[in-house]
Amino acid sequence: MIVINADRRPTGEGWRNESAMTDLTPFKPYFLGPKSENEAWVRGQLQSVLDDWFDWRKSLFGDDPAAISGADQAEPRFLGEQLRLRERLAELVEQLRGEVPTYPPRYMGHMVSELALPALLGHFAALLHNPNNSSKEASKVGTVIETEAVAMLAEMIGFDPNAARGHFTSGGTVANLEAVWRARYRMDHRLALGLCLAEELGRPLDVFAAAHMTARRYRSLIAEFGVSEAALRARSLVLGNPFAAAERIGRCSGRPYRGPVLIAPGHKHYSWVKAANVFGLGEEAFWTAPVDVEGRLCVAGLAARIEEARGQGRPVLMVVSVAGSTEMGEIDPIDAVADHLAALETGEELDIWHHVDAAYGGCFCALGPHEPLLKPARRRALHAVRRADTVTIDPHKLAYAPYACGALLVRDADHDTISSFAAPYVERAELGPAPWTTTLEGSRPATGAAATWLVGKTLGFGPEGLGAVLRSTIEACGAIREALTEGVPLLRPLDPTDTNIFCFSIAEDGEALSLANARTAAVQARIAASPDFSMSRTVLSALACPDLIDGHVASYRGRRDVDHLVLVRCVVMNPFWADPGVRARLTPELVQALRQFVAETAAATTTTYRSRSPA
Repeated sequence: MIVINADRRPTGEGWRNESAMTDLTPFKPYFLGPKSENEAWVRGQLQSVLDDWFDWRKSLFGDDPAAISGADQAEPRFLGEQLRLRERLAELVEQLRGEVPTYPPRYMGHMVSELALPALLGHFAALLHNPNNSSKEASKVGTVIETEAVAMLAEMIGFDPNAARGHFTSGGTVANLEAVWRARYRMDHRLALGLCLAEELGRPLDVFAAAHMTARRYRSLIAEFGVSEAALRARSLVLGNPFAAAERIGRCSGRPYRGPVLIAPGHKHYSWVKAANVFGLGEEAFWTAPVDVEGRLCVAGLAARIEEARGQGRPVLMVVSVAGSTEMGEIDPIDAVADHLAALETGEELDIWHHVDAAYGGCFCALGPHEPLLKPARRRALHAVRRADTVTIDPHKLAYAPYACGALLVRDADHDTISSFAAPYVERAELGPAPWTTTLEGSRPATGAAATWLVGKTLGFGPEGLGAVLRSTIEACGAIREALTEGVPLLRPLDPTDTNIFCFSIAEDGEALSLANARTAAVQARIAASPDFSMSRTVLSALACPDLIDGHVASYRGRRDVDHLVLVRCVVMNPFWADPGVRARLTPELVQALRQFVAETAAATTTTYRSRSPA
């Protein structure tokens, strides 16, 4: 039974009542535990997976001869090679003991944490069989598991699981690129149709209107004028010579064609700049939409950028909104973005692709539409993820799956269309379309799909399963934020805190931002050098988030004399912060450690800053 107190207050508004915290007890079987508490059970499950794998290999083709005989295994050279392998394995294992320990609650550095046992076991089981999900011929079971896992994620975010498409990727970056690939296909076909009608029938070419014609209008024009696929291919910027096609578009439209733009908010992930580069758009084609005073996408600013693109005769390849920003875990007003794009479609028959980058925050959809812990605006935003054309989600973040496990979710088959390719050696008509034909990656493991599938089949992707685990991390984030704000002098939390990430700076009342940045960087360096707790560092640019930075500096009556804000970033993903014993032990220790770090760096920072300041 999950304990949920309806009187809980949103993050940052008080966490004194221990009974208000989600009870982690029902979920303790799903994690190994920071002291390997579930070791015996996990050993047994790993051994059972190995036993089944061994038996599977023995049972197939029983009449075939053994390739490694007892005599081989008794040979000195054979034994010597096994010894060498064992020694090198021991060396590797020893080296890995020096790896960053991301599993304990003390780790709050980046978007990685303790692994969920179903994800670990699912990954391990699929790893042993090593299916290649590029082809149904090479992966009879892995591809089925992938389809089922995609349906589970699709249902969690609100897509129709029977209509949705998608696949697993190595992570959010590739999934974002996959979304651009699909959006480009749609835009290119519509623009090619507009060019075709202009060249063959003399119809005027409005580049923006043509590139964004609705699916209904596109099909209607194709049918009305009998436009063939060959005619479209001959005018494609993707399949033909893009420079020659651009010249033809320029002649028909009466102005030089400068290509499409991709619009994402100022707090975008770095992968969007990569996308502009990889798809040959040029970094100039990556346009930033402004963020509001709280650091979320400003819908009015986005609308202005769309109109700016229209005025320049440049299609909008894609509009991106974010569910769970990298720095702060913030959730953009996805519902308002969807409303604006829907109004353009209804009022002007303009269809602009909407992608939600929910690599981090997509799993918060598991909380459900009535989650009292989230503010109403954030609930509405998460509920609107289902209105997007494509969605990126990373199970290796908040579904606690091993790396590498990202996924692209696509609304339906129509949105999942891309250019066709041929490779006869992996194609079999009776098996249907080969998965590799719709993925940027060729060979893909089934491990991520299997990990996600087993999480869905056991813990589940609803409010009583994964949603409850994530609820506990939001509660823990609020409790830690409150304890640090009250217990550590000069600690200035950055508002707002939407989910389970919060950031803070270290600043004296009234001081310049440059000095506060130096203090904050010095404290974060002390945290990084300490073996006790891990927190990361991030820097917000005034170019991207001017109002957010100004509001933060004003909170301590400071003065902004530089164009960036240095922050300590605390990612509270670990589910064991929900355990009362863990909180009681670690929270005071964390407060004391930060008090010490602030005290140790305060005098030195002030002295150094003054020595470098002009007289």
